[in-house]
Amino acid sequence: MSGVRVLVGTRKGAFVMTSDERRERWQISDPHFPGWEVYHMKGTPADPNRLYASQNTGWFGQLIQRSDDGGVTWKPVGNEFAYAGPTGTHQWYDGTPHPWEFARVWHIEPSPSDPDTVYAGVEDAAIFRSTDAGKSWQELPGLRTHTSAPGWQPGAGGLCLHTILLDPRDPRRIFAAISAAGAFRSEDGGETWRPINRGLKSEGIPDPEAEVGHCVHRIAMHPSRPRVLFMQKHWDVMRSDDGGDTWREVSGNLPSDFGFPIDVHAHEPETIYVVPIKSDSEHFPPDGKLRVYRSRSGGDDWEPLTRGLPQSDCYVNVLRDAMAVDTLDSCGIYFGTTGGQVYVSPDGGDNWAPIVRDLPPVLSVEVQTLR
Repeated sequence: MSGVRVLVGTRKGAFVMTSDERRERWQISDPHFPGWEVYHMKGTPADPNRLYASQNTGWFGQLIQRSDDGGVTWKPVGNEFAYAGPTGTHQWYDGTPHPWEFARVWHIEPSPSDPDTVYAGVEDAAIFRSTDAGKSWQELPGLRTHTSAPGWQPGAGGLCLHTILLDPRDPRRIFAAISAAGAFRSEDGGETWRPINRGLKSEGIPDPEAEVGHCVHRIAMHPSRPRVLFMQKHWDVMRSDDGGDTWREVSGNLPSDFGFPIDVHAHEPETIYVVPIKSDSEHFPPDGKLRVYRSRSGGDDWEPLTRGLPQSDCYVNVLRDAMAVDTLDSCGIYFGTTGGQVYVSPDGGDNWAPIVRDLPPVLSVEVQTLR
């Protein structure tokens, strides 16, 4: 029987949750890496038993762990992602006019086809690739040394490369998003990059044609339409139909166009989900009502999804990597909150139920469909 495995990273460890295709009863693991911040966990599409986790503490530094048995056991990989020792001394990148600090790995993105290839987005903003299942890593320096890099500025969370999208039809096409710089695309496997921010408007950037400086929170695509991108920006939900060459706003009737996550239904490429929060200074749902918003028209119109979610006195946030979808016939939608709740909707958002409550603040949610 098919089912799902949900990977949850929190501020105090990671959790693996499994269920059958009904997604009503859940088995929840004891915490993995207790006490560590787990920024991101993700499975490998080409090998469902291979998982990666990005850990961080201010004392012991940054570490990537790999599991080859579905999260039962783990081992550290990629020593160059570790600090020099327990003093918390930071590493620095080489070969740049000014030092860039290596603080943490924000996002891990395994290849959709090669089980040994995996990418990592880090802070300060750079992208790395491993072709040996995380044992060794090489930076793709064309992004960090782009001519626009001197104009990049950190967002509130730091100068982080937080999103990596790999085109399943063309392994040489890679999309990346940086806060606060914008979105970038490579057509040659990461050797060279170009900004793809035309049409974005941002306060504090007076030039309407600004190449960089936009605070992009997350981008998403449907694998069947890799040229269609959706973006949750620091204000504004955006859409591109040409691989990021141009963008248009699709915030429509949302109660607030500020938020962090955005995702696409597994079987309906025009159905997208966001979680609005009140503002960039008030990171909680408008009116204290936790609502996921769904658009079935690619952003033209939005509807609130509330059944099973708290509709009073709720002041949690949902972070950029804390929403995911499965690929079962009835697409499941998942998200985690800074209040430690993880919710699931097994019917595309119509009905919601908590998988678990009272975890540490949730940093990331990913899901694997098991068949």
